[in-house]
Amino acid sequence: MSSPSLDIVAIGDAIVDVIATCDEAFLATHRLPKGQMQLLSLADADTLYAAMGSARETSGGSGANTMAGVAAMGGKASFIGQIADDPLGRIFAHDMQALGVRFDTPPLGKGAPSTGRCLILVTPDAQRTMNTCPGASHEFNADALDEALIRSAAILYLEGYLFGPDLPRAAMARAVAIAHDAGRQVAFTLSESVCIAGRKESFSHMIDNGAIDLLFANEDELFQLTQRTDLDGALADMAAKVPTLVITRGPAGAIAVERGTRIDIPAAPLTRLVDTTGAGDLFAAGFLTARVKGADLQRQLATGAIAAAEVISHFGARPEADLKALVAL
Repeated sequence: MSSPSLDIVAIGDAIVDVIATCDEAFLATHRLPKGQMQLLSLADADTLYAAMGSARETSGGSGANTMAGVAAMGGKASFIGQIADDPLGRIFAHDMQALGVRFDTPPLGKGAPSTGRCLILVTPDAQRTMNTCPGASHEFNADALDEALIRSAAILYLEGYLFGPDLPRAAMARAVAIAHDAGRQVAFTLSESVCIAGRKESFSHMIDNGAIDLLFANEDELFQLTQRTDLDGALADMAAKVPTLVITRGPAGAIAVERGTRIDIPAAPLTRLVDTTGAGDLFAAGFLTARVKGADLQRQLATGAIAAAEVISHFGARPEADLKALVAL
C-alpha cells in the first residue's frame, strides 16, 4: 500500500448555489418547506429563480463545500462531480480551482441537462430553505471516476445527496471498492434528513456491509436511520456498525464514538448567527482535516465545531475568515 499524496477526494453534487434573503411570506406564497430541502423540476426552478430577485451565485454542493473548507485549512483536496458545458458549469469549475480544490471532471456535451443549481432562501432567523434542481450532477456515472485520484487520497468522502439516482449510486459503490482496495478510509455524510425517507434501505445496506469507515449524521438523521428516539440507544446501535460515528447536534454541540470511546463537545462560541447554510459541510471539513493531520478525536470534533461556527456567521456555505489561522492545526 502506497502512502497517500492527497488528503481527501470527495464525490458529490456539482451545484451552483443561488442565495437570496426573503421573508416568511415569500416561503408561504411559493409553498416552500421552511428549513428543509426539496428537489425541483427545471420548470419549477426557473419560476422560483425569477421570483428570487437579487442573489449571490457561487459554486456549491455539500461535498464541494466540504472540500473548499479542507483547502482553506491547508489540506490537499480534490472533488469529482458532473457539470455541463454551460455558464453555471464554468462558474463551478472556476470557483473550485480558485479555492485550491483540484477539479478535473470533464463537462457533459450538448444535449445534456444544465449544470445543477440550488436556490437557497434565507429568512431573518438565519434558517435556510433549499430548493435543488440537480441537472447534470445526477448524470454522474462510473465512467467519470478518476481511479488513480481516488487511490491517491487518504480519505474518500461521499455525500448522501448524490446517493439516490441509480447511476451515481453505482459510481459511488465502485469508488468505495477502489478506495478500500488501496487501503484508504471511506467517509459518508447522510447530508439531509429529507434524503433518508426514500433511501433508508440503501443507506442501511451500505453501512451493514462495512462500506463506511466514518459516518457523519445529525441527530435527526441518526434517529431516522436507527428508528430510535433515545440518543444513547441510537448511538449504540449505529456505533456497532461503523468504526467512527460523528453526530452533529446544532447548538448542543457534537458527539463522536470511535471503537468504544465516546467524546461529547459543546458548540464553538458564536459571535452572530446569519445563515446556517453549510454548517454540516464545514463541520465535516474541519473534522476530516484534523484527522488527516493526525489530531486526536477530541481535536477533530473541536476543529469541526470551529469551522461550522465560522460559516454560519455570514451568508453562504464557504468560509470567509482565515480558517487555517482559526483552527491552528
